[in-house]
Amino acid sequence: MELPGFAVAVWMFVCLYASVVGYPNGKVREACTSMVPCHGGSPQLSPEHTITVNGTEFKPGDNIEVHLSGPDFEGFFIQARDAEHLASPAVGSFVLADRRRSQLLTCGRTKNSAVSHTSKAKKRDIKVYWIAPEDAPKHVQFLATVVKKYRIFWVKIPGPIVSQPAVLSPTPPLHATSEAMSTSNPVSYISKPFSASGCGITKFCIRNPTNCDPGSASCFFLSFQQEGSSVLIEMSGPSEGYLAFAFSQDQWMGGDDAYLCVNVDHHVHVSTAHLKERSHPLLDSENALEDVSWRLADGLLQCSFRRRIHLPAYKGRFNLDVSYYIFLADGEASEGGLIYKHRRQPLVTNGLYNVTGLPQDIGGSRAPQLIKAHGALMFVAWITTVSIGVIVARFFKPVWSHSFLFGKELWFQVHRMLMLTTVMLTSISFVLPFVYRGGWSQQAGFHPYLGCAVMALTIFQPLMAGFRPSRHAPRRQLFNWFHWSTGTTARILAVVTMFLGMDLPALDLPDPWDTYAMIGFVAWHVGTDVLLEIHSYCLVRKVEVIEDDRVQILQSLTSAEAEGRLFKQVVLTIYVCGNIVFLVAFLIAINQV
Repeated sequence: MELPGFAVAVWMFVCLYASVVGYPNGKVREACTSMVPCHGGSPQLSPEHTITVNGTEFKPGDNIEVHLSGPDFEGFFIQARDAEHLASPAVGSFVLADRRRSQLLTCGRTKNSAVSHTSKAKKRDIKVYWIAPEDAPKHVQFLATVVKKYRIFWVKIPGPIVSQPAVLSPTPPLHATSEAMSTSNPVSYISKPFSASGCGITKFCIRNPTNCDPGSASCFFLSFQQEGSSVLIEMSGPSEGYLAFAFSQDQWMGGDDAYLCVNVDHHVHVSTAHLKERSHPLLDSENALEDVSWRLADGLLQCSFRRRIHLPAYKGRFNLDVSYYIFLADGEASEGGLIYKHRRQPLVTNGLYNVTGLPQDIGGSRAPQLIKAHGALMFVAWITTVSIGVIVARFFKPVWSHSFLFGKELWFQVHRMLMLTTVMLTSISFVLPFVYRGGWSQQAGFHPYLGCAVMALTIFQPLMAGFRPSRHAPRRQLFNWFHWSTGTTARILAVVTMFLGMDLPALDLPDPWDTYAMIGFVAWHVGTDVLLEIHSYCLVRKVEVIEDDRVQILQSLTSAEAEGRLFKQVVLTIYVCGNIVFLVAFLIAINQV
């Protein structure tokens, strides 16, 4: 009896997962003082990597962008220290620009005073933000330890020195960049949750999930109500850090007019900002907002404010009588009001909208339509067409060998049709992320690499089938093994790729439902495969051997298989229905993100 193909898939997936989680995690607090990795050996003398900053002066509370770059390296450790006493403890704290590749560490009594890697994956540059403390020394120098390989590393690579000016000016309490400034207008407090009663009638509303109640603990709500020459804006959602929305002329971050409500020590600071590409927002030094109010209660962050439709005196503020894409994001914030990058994809409207035009009540999507289509087509291909095609070819040759369709055996025609459909769906789906991103994505981990491998094997399979030898040719057995191994490898990689893709920010299906559903599908396929394999084995055991005058009469294996025709057809029907159930569940989940 052959080993079921997807049993191999499960085994390889477990092995792959085990190997991934074994990587170093970068939590190197024992190196806080010396900054020397515990690898043994001596550090290299001539650094290959450099540290750069975006300014030479700072005031307490300011942010300094710190950039570490150079040839490929696996690990790093960054601190800021008193430039006149480099043996002293780390000063200030950091904010991450990329949580996938870097993490915060606490050295001594200063929280988030160091940054290190999250894995040994190769990298060429790291960007972080350093926040100057209130008791910062006059001169601060950035230091970095870089690990190229386990025993090849540099310790305390000297970086630029930044200094305080001779005269310090007061520092606002909220800082997301060196230009940060919180609202200075009088602030009032909201007494109750917002209402959606006027949505689509007197005000323009965005709700996620669609038609949710702004008072519920799972509803993200944004409304615009024109009142003369100004617009009243209300925003709420389940966040303990910050909520933000932005007007954009396209569906990409960058060059956008943004508004943030940030929880700072249980008070909400409301400010305007400008988004420059995919970086931290630049908060405005002057605030154009009026009638600011907020509320923190029942797990919801609420804020409301008023701004004029036209603000010609404020650079970067868009006119509100023009149509835009609207972004709505949430994320975490530090105790000092520093905001972190949102962990999931922002909600983006599906089209351009004028918030001062006809009142509407709309939703949005946290996954771009092209990425949704990519996921849906891949699920159709690898949950339905390829799985059913494999079952048909593996177990239905004897059952359908005497039935023909267009001059070929029925099982072969069904198998070929399903596999060609898989090739077509996979090819279309493969192109969509590149169209959306405009190139290769550096933020998707192993998913695109495995996807390329699956695409290559998917194209290779039908090309190889085109050179299939005749049934009794000597090379037919060799072809059969190559055909089986290539298909099985493609299916294994496809399952692993789908596991990784479901949790990427661009799609991010509900967790942990998506993992359990995919495990359920694998178990469903393997279970069906094993059941049919056992059934085939039992039929073989029924073969009767009769010896008479040295003549051995064997009941044909084809005839034995034919006895189970009804059983196999029932199993296939149930299996197809089950696959459709899994597929519909995944498609519904994709539609709702």
